[in-house]
Amino acid sequence: MAKQCPCSGGTLDKLVHPAILIVLSRGSLHGYEIATLLAKMPMFRGQRPDTTGVYRCLRRMERRGYVVSAWTRSETGPSKRVFTASAEGRHCLSRWVRTLAEYRKTIGLLLMEARSAVAHDRHSEKKRVGGKAGPPSRRKAR
Repeated sequence: MAKQCPCSGGTLDKLVHPAILIVLSRGSLHGYEIATLLAKMPMFRGQRPDTTGVYRCLRRMERRGYVVSAWTRSETGPSKRVFTASAEGRHCLSRWVRTLAEYRKTIGLLLMEARSAVAHDRHSEKKRVGGKAGPPSRRKAR
């Protein structure tokens, strides 16, 4: 199975938004720190998300008013842009809690349906292979 396949679960892009808000709810951070903390979240499975994608999401969130940023000077290195969740971002995170709870419920129902479909497919395959139907006959009808 290819890693890019949606069935691997690696394409949960929508969930990056609440994940960033969760990380920023603990304090102000620069983008690299955000990406590092995101990698520790279960949905990323220990893999650091694409930093460019994280910055793109942060810029989108800033335009919408969910985060604010400011440049900070460093005595030991280059200036860094530090991001903070805004009041609107914290409110958005509280809405995400309700949305994620609904997703969880919906995913549970979807999982039940998927398990049922897989079990049905296995049962049908066993019946076809082991039953009287078997593979189609090669004899020509007269």
